Amino acid sequence: MELVERELTVPWEGVLVEPAGGSRTGVVVLLGSSGRVDRERARVLAGQGVMALSIRWYGGPGQPPGICEVPLETFTAAVDLLKERGAERIAILGTSKGAEAAMLTAVRDPRVDVVVALAPTSVVWGNVGPGLDGRERPYRSSWSWRGEPVPFVPVDDTWLEGDHGPEPVAILGWYEQSERTFAARLEAAAIPVEQARADLVLVAGGDDEMWPALRYAQELAGRRRAVGAPVELISSADAGHRIRLPGESPAAPMTTYAYGGTPEADARLGRAAWEPILDRLRRD
Repeated sequence: MELVERELTVPWEGVLVEPAGGSRTGVVVLLGSSGRVDRERARVLAGQGVMALSIRWYGGPGQPPGICEVPLETFTAAVDLLKERGAERIAILGTSKGAEAAMLTAVRDPRVDVVVALAPTSVVWGNVGPGLDGRERPYRSSWSWRGEPVPFVPVDDTWLEGDHGPEPVAILGWYEQSERTFAARLEAAAIPVEQARADLVLVAGGDDEMWPALRYAQELAGRRRAVGAPVELISSADAGHRIRLPGESPAAPMTTYAYGGTPEADARLGRAAWEPILDRLRRD
């Protein structure tokens, strides 16, 4: 399939990859805490006949330098662009923090038809890095909507005082401790996926060492099922945080944080999720 690739610089850095003949389906591709443009995933998806847009959602010109009160309007603007290019069916595919953004956007934007959340969280977390003012503490929300911060759960920095062994370090326990410390804030910070009209596909590994993604995915699925909303959960016990879809390169080894799983297990989970993902993207 012949693909056309365009570099974007405004309103954010990004890449748009689409079949030469265009497509009725558009997908916004969001990476996790790096916030960078994922050209490879956009190309893989475009190779399946969809219009794929991947954007830098923080750290660029005019954007917060960290994941701190990032406007969810960043992502509705990406939906605008796909709509302007003729997309009739809209999906957002996000990983980790990108999945958090994808679900929150779908709750607020009824134009989103599908959300694919890889290694998701079920609650909104506090900022990772500084906001526009350059401050990282005290903790603030990762996201804002119409100028107001989205309710969130801070992380408990006392976890950092413990001995967690040599690098790479698993920070799963940091999130679990933070849930206990700030239990009173969990309900308000829950991502209300039951309110989104979009279909929801959740993909999570039981060996995730970043945060308890499989438990979070089960909580999200439970909220959807409680109101009769469509949801599909694809999981495996041995996969970790960095799920790889067919056609993608293995994730690079990391030395600071442990992500769990293995390259083989992460790729197997991606293969298991691939057809359900494509099925949702291709539906009329």
